Amino acid sequence: MSEFDFRPTLDAPDDDPHLWLEDVEGERALAWTASQSAKTLKNFAGTRFESDLAALAAIFDRPDRIPLITRRGQYLYNFWQDAGNPRGLWRRTTLATYMKTDPQWELLIDLDSLAASDGEDWVWGSASIEPERRERAILRLSRGGSDAVVHREFDLSSLSFVADGFNLPEARGNIDWLDPNTLLLSSALGHGMATRSGYARTVRLWKRGADPLTAPVIFETGSETLVVSGHLDRTAKSERLWFVEQLAWLDKIVRIGDRSGPKIEIGLPKDARWNTFGDWLAVKPRKAWTVAGTTYCADALIGISLSSFLAGERRFSTLFEPAERRVLQSFFWNNGKLIIAYLANLVPRFEIFTPGPQEWARRALNTFPAEGTVDLWSLDAADHETNGEILVWAQDPITPPQLFLLDLEASPPLSVSVILKRSPKSFDASGLVVTRHEAVSTDGEMIPYTQVGPANGNGDAPVHLSAYGGFGISLLPHYNSSLGKLWLQRGGTCVVANIRGGGEFGTRWHDAGRREGKRLAHADFAAVVADLVRRGITLPRRIAAEGGSNGGLLIANMLTRYPEHFGALFCTVPLVDMRRYTKLLAGASWIDEYGDPDKAEDWAFLKEISAYHTATPGQPYPPILLATMKRDDRVHPGHARKMAAKLQALGYPAYFYEPVAGGHGYGKDNRERAAFISLGINFLRSVIGWQAESISLTTGSPTKANYE
Repeated sequence: MSEFDFRPTLDAPDDDPHLWLEDVEGERALAWTASQSAKTLKNFAGTRFESDLAALAAIFDRPDRIPLITRRGQYLYNFWQDAGNPRGLWRRTTLATYMKTDPQWELLIDLDSLAASDGEDWVWGSASIEPERRERAILRLSRGGSDAVVHREFDLSSLSFVADGFNLPEARGNIDWLDPNTLLLSSALGHGMATRSGYARTVRLWKRGADPLTAPVIFETGSETLVVSGHLDRTAKSERLWFVEQLAWLDKIVRIGDRSGPKIEIGLPKDARWNTFGDWLAVKPRKAWTVAGTTYCADALIGISLSSFLAGERRFSTLFEPAERRVLQSFFWNNGKLIIAYLANLVPRFEIFTPGPQEWARRALNTFPAEGTVDLWSLDAADHETNGEILVWAQDPITPPQLFLLDLEASPPLSVSVILKRSPKSFDASGLVVTRHEAVSTDGEMIPYTQVGPANGNGDAPVHLSAYGGFGISLLPHYNSSLGKLWLQRGGTCVVANIRGGGEFGTRWHDAGRREGKRLAHADFAAVVADLVRRGITLPRRIAAEGGSNGGLLIANMLTRYPEHFGALFCTVPLVDMRRYTKLLAGASWIDEYGDPDKAEDWAFLKEISAYHTATPGQPYPPILLATMKRDDRVHPGHARKMAAKLQALGYPAYFYEPVAGGHGYGKDNRERAAFISLGINFLRSVIGWQAESISLTTGSPTKANYE
């Protein structure tokens, strides 16, 4: 049975008349999705949609957009998609060449040609290059964008696949090179090798020429665990393998070992985040941690010598301490230095630490823009190859991204030495302003949101509102070409809300919006709507809200809990049926975030946010478009299918759309993504009664739409 030959279980916990829609490839289900998609396209894919699609596709395909890069050895690698290469090109060049206005690239793989010759719907996953000789790579290729991938070994000299190489059929999983002839294999491939969530439950030592199904298992866990993995730490003086047993979304057990398996369990809190380089260990406890008589607060960052820690030492150096709205976001190593990123009331800040035997030297990285969104990462893909060069990605909602190269070893130190690339403008931002506001939620918590739009509204602004609010993920306002072109440039207003469940303000903020708090996170979103109306920006009938995945759960709950707040809703790749979500694909892996519906105490709060169950007749529900992907093997397409079917059966204006490809995303190429986004925005604009001519932001008068 393939990854997508899913058949619904027969032990449905309640009466579900639409259970048949969970049969992803079922003939009846596919006939229904085709009919529904055709109806949606007939209603919302007219001339305006075609023009918008063309405009977005042109933006996504622009030849002067920034090619994102990572360095392996002497080469920078990039995966590139455009109109002539919709599936994409894997290519490489040198740093010196990349810095030129029009760099030349060496083509490694033409994915369109490969898909045609193989007769497969290939979507690029990634590539893992063997780090010693750099003669071979293992490519991850997905059918239609699913999480399950095919692994194929590729020769970088002959630019051909290795017929008898490290090749794996479709499965969820990963590999890590130990040497040119040995891999660590963490894969769900094989009978009994998958966890309940569908991920790998073993780590195998796979030798070249051997059958991967009979490769010796050097570490394994039970099926109730989320996933296990293994990787080689090349920053250590001698070969050191890490084995990670992810018990649940938040909890893991970490072990050090060798090619025979794990030997030592690392005595860290199971929910802590950690990272090592050589003999140094940095740890971020998720909760307050008392050890050796000292308590380190939640979301602090502490450091210690790894060898000392393994020997029993527990005296850490405190590197970062959080405050109410000053919270660590990420940390990584580069050339033996630790770089941290934190938010000070949502403003990005960075510091660098150099570990030492007595104390860690500390310096601020203050050469970046003081506002907006800034991301940092190493130019080199492999930690052991880092040499102090950092990539900096800076943007804000009306300023296109810029890519900088920062050399931590340069003199003078800590200066941005090179602007590598500037992204072109995708829309006219004249007259737009970016402002920050806060709404008061039901329990008095202040909920920040960022508003982008004309400086002076008329009280009836067409507003696009979005949020995520889950898994501790921070949602920061960025330069959104799609909304900029199709919403802002035409006189609309866009709002991004930082509701609880995200990571903007640390563990406290995340925990307040997960499990039984998820209902409160949804109330935060409604509070932002109320604040926009209170401030005279708009009216409920002019508010169009959009969210995907966990954000799709949010939008479904706006429909059933706060219908009077919205004019239209766009709900993408969503969770909706919280009674059965743990039984559908990777759903069981999210119990930490939502709760376990098979436990009565958890179902007591889950049933309140299970929009599939709370939808009832006779309510003032606004029109909603539910969209998913047939090839989404992460969040089951049955969620969106069943919700649309139920709403229609109850007589509500519910629309449905399901393309074949795209996985847990919006399409496999730029045109498919443009079509998905354009359809959703045209639906929202149509329903809220916005004709969306291009509006002059200075005079407010209509002008001719610009589709450059």
